[in-house]
Amino acid sequence: MPPIKKHVEKSLARTGKEYREVHEWIDDPDKKNERHDITKIPDTFQMFKEKYGEEGAREYVQHLSDDLKGRFGHVMEDFEEAMASALTYFGSR
Repeated sequence: MPPIKKHVEKSLARTGKEYREVHEWIDDPDKKNERHDITKIPDTFQMFKEKYGEEGAREYVQHLSDDLKGRFGHVMEDFEEAMASALTYFGSR
């Protein structure tokens, strides 16, 4: 998952605003897992929309999306390497 600095840079590039408070709230070390729970998106989206507007709420969802891609991207890379190794081991490659 990208560090807060990277999320801030992406928000700035997309919107012209950092939305640092949004990213810091999501990545609070004591509540990080809870705040990355995608089942809470509807309620949390509304919270950010009321505080920062539609754009700020969208940056919240984008943060989760970037983290999801980062995390599952590594899983897929590891899987592909393991699969290639297994295919080579069994002479299928």
